[in-house]
Amino acid sequence: MHTKEEKTAAFGRFLELLDELREKCPWDRKQTNETLRPNTIEETYELCDAILRKEAKDVCKELGDLLLHIAFYAKIASEKGEFDMKDVCDSLCEKLIFRHPHVFGNVKADTAGEVSENWEQLKLKEKGGNTS
Repeated sequence: MHTKEEKTAAFGRFLELLDELREKCPWDRKQTNETLRPNTIEETYELCDAILRKEAKDVCKELGDLLLHIAFYAKIASEKGEFDMKDVCDSLCEKLIFRHPHVFGNVKADTAGEVSENWEQLKLKEKGGNTS
């Protein structure tokens, strides 16, 4: 498998490529959240199908297609001054840290069941729901 540096470089290359496509390709320039949405749903189903078939090569391809959509939505938001891919990654990291206090905090959870129960409680708390 690849090193962290290789993965970071590949992700950077991908984001640069997307920037260039958005700037120079008429089809990519024309895309909006609304025009991408149906394709995103289709790509999600294609990933699920590849997983069910246990075809690693196809799973890899479909994950790439979904990653493109995620980055594309972030690029569109960035152009509107709303957020960018760094914000998406930071938001995800904050959520994962918050929902894993058994790893990053002092909560004890020794089984997957305890982790799941705690996860659900934290999701409710995050959304302002009642946790008792």
